[in-house]
Amino acid sequence: MFTGIVEDIGSIGSIEQNGSSLVLQIKAKFASELTLGESVAVNGICLTVTKKDDASFSADVTPETFRRTSLSLLSAGSPVNLERAMRADGRFGGHIVSGHIDGTGRLTAIRMEDNAYNVFFRVEKPLFRYIIEKGSVALDGISLTVASVKNEGNYGEFSVAVIPHTWENTALKNKRVGSIINVECDVVGKYIEHFANIGSSSPTSSEKIDMMTFTSFHKN
Repeated sequence: MFTGIVEDIGSIGSIEQNGSSLVLQIKAKFASELTLGESVAVNGICLTVTKKDDASFSADVTPETFRRTSLSLLSAGSPVNLERAMRADGRFGGHIVSGHIDGTGRLTAIRMEDNAYNVFFRVEKPLFRYIIEKGSVALDGISLTVASVKNEGNYGEFSVAVIPHTWENTALKNKRVGSIINVECDVVGKYIEHFANIGSSSPTSSEKIDMMTFTSFHKN
């Protein structure tokens, strides 16, 4: 699990592509501290360390992750947000971030307001329903608060207000209008919707059989 507090801005060292799968080599300040099998969020995507040295680590990217994220747009030298998995005794600085990307959004505008970078994004409707005003969202692995939402018919638009510290210490400062960003919606809302939908539907025949088996087993 992650919290959306970016620990380091790393960079892509190399990319090996085979169809829709990748092997990424990522340069990171904390590479020497990693262990094989450890999880690292790369632009918000939970990846597993498969190789490492003192300056970089490697991670495999599956076709599913390739399709769901903006990793296909990276090239050697691209800056990436990095966060190691949260320690059990660590501070919970952001919100619950799984590193499992729901989809991507497109940056549509950046508007300055005093000390804030008001950044606007457009997403498709399946993602937009989970984005609520003053709720949490992870954008390229950065825990941010939704400032505004606007329904635009076939898609939705939302904004986040970014303070100067976050702007300067994440790869967000390298984004421009038109840039694609990874979006992970608040996991709590997704679970609530899932269980609410289960409760509102009648069980299938197989579910009824499983329940009968379960009841019979516990009576004996």
